Amino acid sequence: MTASSPSRTARVQRETSESSIDLSIDLDGTGSSDIETGVPFYDHLLTAFAKHSLTDLTVRASGDLEIDVHHTVEDVGIVLGQAIKQALGDKRGISRYGDALVPLDEALAQAVVDISGRPFLVHSGEPVGFEYHLIGGHFTGSMVRHVFEAIAYNAALTVHVTVLGGRDPHHIAEAEFKAFARAFRQAKAFDPLVSGVPSTKGAL
Repeated sequence: MTASSPSRTARVQRETSESSIDLSIDLDGTGSSDIETGVPFYDHLLTAFAKHSLTDLTVRASGDLEIDVHHTVEDVGIVLGQAIKQALGDKRGISRYGDALVPLDEALAQAVVDISGRPFLVHSGEPVGFEYHLIGGHFTGSMVRHVFEAIAYNAALTVHVTVLGGRDPHHIAEAEFKAFARAFRQAKAFDPLVSGVPSTKGAL
């Protein structure tokens, strides 16, 4: 963040009959996090996102976990996306684009992010059956894509995530989140060569 730039922070709260969420974000942080969603593996993934995107993130969430983790996981993704969009502000001076290739042992994932103002997700490469696997006994593999959908659509990001290899579901999911984090870190960063909004339209 430059000396003249406004603080890129946001706090979003969301209350429904299915979940209660209070989330704070600082895009120009150091990667510190304090996350409690009631879904331990999701906490692990969000902690990795914060650490590797250099985004400070605090999450307090409770939901109807006695039914399923789905509502809580999805709603946190929605709120995280809303917070990212709010914190980005007018997007002046940002790099806009980011890409990353991240390994985790045998798993390899690639993510490309465009802070475009146009929500879109392309997600591919997870092995057959991954979506049915219970990671940690509670987090279904299908939720990985669902979280990226919630973030991309609510933050108005174009996101491509591709799994290039992997066997262990834990490693695959974590590699995807770390790749997304690293790509987002590049995209949100200020570029000293950029003047104004990095778009021929003049707005993102």
